[in-house]
Amino acid sequence: MIRSFIGIAIPDDVRSALAVQQFLLPLPRRVLPEAFHLTLAFLGEIDPDVLETTHEALLTLKAEKFQLSLSGLGLFGSDRPRAAWAGVCQSDPLTNLQAKVERLARQAGCTVEHRRFVPHVTLGRFSPPPKEEAMRLERAVALGASFSSPAWEVQEVTLWQSHLGGKTPFYEELASYPLMPNTLFGH
Repeated sequence: MIRSFIGIAIPDDVRSALAVQQFLLPLPRRVLPEAFHLTLAFLGEIDPDVLETTHEALLTLKAEKFQLSLSGLGLFGSDRPRAAWAGVCQSDPLTNLQAKVERLARQAGCTVEHRRFVPHVTLGRFSPPPKEEAMRLERAVALGASFSSPAWEVQEVTLWQSHLGGKTPFYEELASYPLMPNTLFGH
């Protein structure tokens, strides 16, 4: 079985901006900056044959390149935070791309959880901290609410294998799928 996911890589300048924000947060455990990404579909532990079928399906992906940027910080877990993240500016092309990727993965035989797509880049994952630490973290996240990244052009989608173990997961790129140039009306 191969633990994998489909997502979008973060360019170096945005990764650097995220690393600064991450540094300013009192996170109990941080995601390594080289592991920053935006997940489109988490596939989980899948059979190598299903992964190959998913790869073949993703080769048929038809979507245009588009601009994307990040904005704001937040926490998952409300009163008991368990992850800190940077938000993604609203993007119809991103929402459409995610739906296409998820549909192709399902058609290939992957079991993708039925969840509302909440695009984000995870900065840290951790067990819920004690109340005082959680309050410090919430204040720091609120101070970072005005964070915004430079915009970048999303040019491809990537299939990664996730290696667990150690302090943080390691992600290995298995394949990438280029998006098409914008052709409609020259935009």
